[in-house]
Amino acid sequence: MCNHRVTVEQHNVWSIDWLCMGLASKKREGKVNIMNYGYQRIIEKSFDEVDADIRNALQDQGFGVLTEIVVDETFKKKLNEDFRRYKILGACHPPTAFKALSSELEIGLLLPCNVTIWENEDGTVTLSAINAVKMFSVTGRDDLDELAGQVNDWLKAAVDAV
Repeated sequence: MCNHRVTVEQHNVWSIDWLCMGLASKKREGKVNIMNYGYQRIIEKSFDEVDADIRNALQDQGFGVLTEIVVDETFKKKLNEDFRRYKILGACHPPTAFKALSSELEIGLLLPCNVTIWENEDGTVTLSAINAVKMFSVTGRDDLDELAGQVNDWLKAAVDAV
């Protein structure tokens, strides 16, 4: 079923199957966290630096940021609750979105690809990107695996560039 292996040697953590993301691990050793629905790094930069760097890295991979949700400000305004600095960026790769939507209009429910940024208590910042293969798997369409796999490669390259 899954045969695309990526070794995260630069972080000396472990090998993962990026397309399946079957490890469902939340380990904090090293700088890479693997979840069953995304790819994540812990970064020793300021929140604002990570925010600027991921936007540039996404642009380098052909993405644009269509949406931005500043979660902490929204919680303060709507609920009068304090929350750590947290942003959700909605990233779109227009040629890929066009292909996906041309094949099935309902795929719009799964777009754009979310990238999250949040501050940790120790001063580091967590940066995560959705696993597009896992997200698109809800369609039951195996013909989208290659397209989603390419999106994963671009998102991972963007996250790793920060």
